[in-house]
Amino acid sequence: MPRKPWDLAFTAEPQEVAALRRIMRLHLGLWGLHEVIETAQLCASELVSNVITHVGPGTPTTLAVSMSGTYLRIEVRDPDTRALPTLLDAGTDAEGGRGMALVNALTDRWGVQLRGEQKVTWCELPTDLSSADGHTGGPGVTRADAILSLYGWANLPRTSAALRVALAEETAIDVIADLLHWLRAHGRDADEALDRAQMHFETESKEIV
Repeated sequence: MPRKPWDLAFTAEPQEVAALRRIMRLHLGLWGLHEVIETAQLCASELVSNVITHVGPGTPTTLAVSMSGTYLRIEVRDPDTRALPTLLDAGTDAEGGRGMALVNALTDRWGVQLRGEQKVTWCELPTDLSSADGHTGGPGVTRADAILSLYGWANLPRTSAALRVALAEETAIDVIADLLHWLRAHGRDADEALDRAQMHFETESKEIV
């Protein structure tokens, strides 16, 4: 599953944060990274709120999301190279400083880079991926990926993640149909096998949850 980097330019305003969270959920869902969605949303919210608080509302800002190996990388870019985020020892009565402390607690690493006239505040979250293009979901998903590759999964067009998932779904249906034909050709009850497979799937899904 290729995970192409994406970015979104916006104006840093408090009312934009909710929309950014929804966009983050949508993209990470398409990437199959459901286990980090809530943490990623929270980190992105804090980084954007930091821009609003310390640079100012109305600042032209960009949210960029990519993979850094098996880590999810979140960047928030703004044009103020002077207001650098710092990690403060924010006490319970402190009015500020909690945002970056929260990012520090939730992520494996974070930092600030200056690129010309642009400041980039970034953080990286660990995922369950074995590789940047890999899948989450355990051995079953890994085996299914190997089977799909035999049906031309690797040759699917390099298009949007949503379209690739839809095309892969059609391929998976072809695989299931072929397996049912194979069972019937060997004198087995295809409907019974399908019912048993559904039971296994539901049981394993409950164990994962």
